[in-house]
Amino acid sequence: MQQQISVITLGVRDLERSRRFYVEGFGWMPVFQNDEIVFYQMNGFVLGTFKLGSLEQDMGRSGLKSPGAFSLAHNVPGREDVETVMRQLVEAGGSLVREADAPPHGGFRGYVADPDDHAWEIAWNPAWAIDENGLVTFGL
Repeated sequence: MQQQISVITLGVRDLERSRRFYVEGFGWMPVFQNDEIVFYQMNGFVLGTFKLGSLEQDMGRSGLKSPGAFSLAHNVPGREDVETVMRQLVEAGGSLVREADAPPHGGFRGYVADPDDHAWEIAWNPAWAIDENGLVTFGL
């Protein structure tokens, strides 16, 4: 089986509020949207934000909880970009989870939550290359 992820879908309570965070905060443009879901074409996969009730119905599950025990990450090309992106995300409706700082393993990172409390790590890691298409390569 190929080692890849096709789509990550986040359940959201208010689709328009979520859209504002991703469009105004990250500057991402939807490739498809309707009254229940917004899709963003990423670098090799698709990110979806789906109304929580519709996601529960689609999955055949109820009582989905937010937030979960995970974080998503957005790596940036420079240390100075971490706080800039975090500030944009907060201004677009996100909430500050952890101020940016240097972790023991190196780099620089902080955390912001989207309006539905999904955690995003905004990180700069000098060992992780980011190419012109936004593809990140793991490095030590």
